[in-house]
Amino acid sequence: MYYIGPRFDHKRTFFFLNDSLHRTHEPVIIGRADHPVSRSLVASSALKVLYRLKDAGYQAFLVGGCVRDILIGITPKDFDVATDASPDEVRSLFRNCRLIGRRFRLAHVRFGDQIIEVATFRAEHGDDLPDDEGSIEEGEGDAEIEAELMVEPDDRRVQDDRGRLLRDNIYGSIDQDVWRRDFTCNALYYNIQDFSIWDYVGGFADVEARVLRLIGDPETRFREDPVRMLRAVRFQAKLGFSLDPETRDPIPRLATLIDGVPPARLADEVQKLFLTGSAQRAFDLLIQYRMLEHLFPATAAHLAAEPNGMASRLLRVGLESTDRRAADGRSLTPMFLFAVLLFGPISVAAQRRFESGAPANLAIAEACDDVVSSQVRRVSLPKRFSIPMREMLALQPRFHRRSGRKSLALLTHPRFRAAYDFLLLRAEAGAEDPELARWWTEIQELSHDQRIERVESMPSDAGPGGPAKRRRRRGGRGRRKPAANPPA
Repeated sequence: MYYIGPRFDHKRTFFFLNDSLHRTHEPVIIGRADHPVSRSLVASSALKVLYRLKDAGYQAFLVGGCVRDILIGITPKDFDVATDASPDEVRSLFRNCRLIGRRFRLAHVRFGDQIIEVATFRAEHGDDLPDDEGSIEEGEGDAEIEAELMVEPDDRRVQDDRGRLLRDNIYGSIDQDVWRRDFTCNALYYNIQDFSIWDYVGGFADVEARVLRLIGDPETRFREDPVRMLRAVRFQAKLGFSLDPETRDPIPRLATLIDGVPPARLADEVQKLFLTGSAQRAFDLLIQYRMLEHLFPATAAHLAAEPNGMASRLLRVGLESTDRRAADGRSLTPMFLFAVLLFGPISVAAQRRFESGAPANLAIAEACDDVVSSQVRRVSLPKRFSIPMREMLALQPRFHRRSGRKSLALLTHPRFRAAYDFLLLRAEAGAEDPELARWWTEIQELSHDQRIERVESMPSDAGPGGPAKRRRRRGGRGRRKPAANPPA
């Protein structure tokens, strides 16, 4: 890691970050020879946006997580651009551009499947402390923003009674924009003009020290946007940074503010927390900072009641599996993640129904519906995820039926693969017989004739719901009238 210019004293830095009278408008500029950010590490589509803005006479910077990730040796997933061009001016330069957002207007420039997000520098508003970058930093609030496509700008700064920012469309300069960002490590600007990095808040030194530090007074910033607490957890888990004590200490006390965040926005953050390769660490931090009960109240209550129970073991195994799949570049689905996170409450609700006489698969399906209907009040779970999750869990009892050709119909079910993966997870966690998982693994490797031979050699299998009832045939040859006085 390279650094040029005076190093920041973190105690002094925290003072001037929280006092508008001491804010500097002169950045420390790290020259190209003193940092590892290279254009060869930047996506060609992002370079096209940067150069077109520069050639049109505008300032153009890479900003945020992409600069931070390159500095610590991570390949960025997204590239975000900050500029002094207004959203309408950006749109006039790019035919492949659309404007989105009500809380803060953004330009999305699309290149095939990749979107380069372009944000106009924002200004401070009176004596209020600034808002951070809204969705520019790694797509914050994507679900909320996508629902507000092509709205007209509204130059008002609106807050609710808790201090949470609802709308902010006030444009400014880079010297003002930096104070509206969230963490110092995300407030580094890579200048396409001379390939230098501009640092106003000591972010370069914090990246070097692997410290996550909030810009501004932490309590005020968390009240403006409680999602910043989840972002602190995500960056701490993902990057391995330590959390600065001034940033860390208010979180458990302010965790209740998460209850006021729209469920759709929390769903977006939950997926980023758990589907980017650091699910286990993020889960532990949510518990440590007392945020889990505000995201998944039923799960938190179940784990508190049975900290070493089956659901706890399955959750740990499931998060570990999720991290392995992310590391291997394999696909991940929110459907499977939510099944892991909600399995404890669902299993308890299903057991009550099963003991009342409901068939096992119906008990599970109804329990899923009840738990999900309560959960979506905190974190939304769209039907495109909740319905497949219910189907996947409701298939679990069918794995116990292994005799007769009809048992093979499970292999052709659209949810078989997901249900089979969940069976393996349950077996690994000790919630299911490992021999059952081995049997279904082996049956998939056999030919059609071998499968039939295998299931026909199996003894009659009643399954988890008691003895299978023989169906009475209706109509056709051989139908007999029931005896007048059937034997007792």
